[in-house]
Amino acid sequence: MLRATVGFAVVAGVAFTGTVEAGAQSAQTAESRKSAAEQVLYYNHSYGVVDRETADAVENSDFLREFANFEVRTTSSGDLTWKGRYLYGGQTYIELFGTGDLPGQDANFGSSSVAYSTEHDGDLAKVSQGLRDQGYNKLDEFLQSRNFGDGVLVPWFDGVQFPVADYPYDAFGAWAMEYREEYFSDPRSKTGPASYPGDTSRQRYLPDTYKDHQMRDLTRIRFAVTERDLNTQLPLFKAGGLDIKQVPGGVLVKDGLTTIQYDVVPADKVGLKQIQMSLNASVKDRHVERIGNSTLVVGPGTSAVWTFDKP
Repeated sequence: MLRATVGFAVVAGVAFTGTVEAGAQSAQTAESRKSAAEQVLYYNHSYGVVDRETADAVENSDFLREFANFEVRTTSSGDLTWKGRYLYGGQTYIELFGTGDLPGQDANFGSSSVAYSTEHDGDLAKVSQGLRDQGYNKLDEFLQSRNFGDGVLVPWFDGVQFPVADYPYDAFGAWAMEYREEYFSDPRSKTGPASYPGDTSRQRYLPDTYKDHQMRDLTRIRFAVTERDLNTQLPLFKAGGLDIKQVPGGVLVKDGLTTIQYDVVPADKVGLKQIQMSLNASVKDRHVERIGNSTLVVGPGTSAVWTFDKP
């Protein structure tokens, strides 16, 4: 899902200015979590706009089709249509675009975004309330629908973000989302049954076909973003109860499975830098695959690292 209407704000209360005191949370686990806010958001997916050579190489890579549950898909939602290159895990996924694939400034090389989702029906309202508790009363709370090709829009998910009309951004944004039961109930969604009352989980949404490949899930993603864009999104991460920790040069945001590393850089240095993945089984040998201006290293062991170079 691309950022269609995401907006961004400069945030004073939890800005990255050498400390992230207001945004810092303790470690988030099901067994022991001592953060001030209840965790209700979990990494769902993200996207990055890479150079055209790399996007085309990803799209045509035979290796990626073996390595992961990989798909090139054109999606329609309302009056927007986009083609993405998707790698799906058991609970997380990522989509890659080439320069020029998206509308407006989001088509620029280095543009990126992250979406977090809820696991229980009704938790998105807690995120909105958490933002209002921080003083953000002007929110874009929206319904995203999907067209499966017959022209009929099916409710897909509810979302919340900062309204684009009010807040400028450089190249990065984020939003929170909650899948709709109407989408799960549509057989064309190919989603699973609920595992518990109010199940809106990523595991229900994504297929189990990742088990037929090496890649299991995304464990760490590294983005280079401007300070303004990072400052903008910290209140959303805080409202979702995510673990926010300052590190030299940036911030780590953890949900218990996937860590997002944000490096603060000038505007001309932004973009997706690296993806780390867990594997379904340990591999003995190290495999290096060059894909456009990127390098995917698989093994040895139970992990893989995909590094993107600026062309």
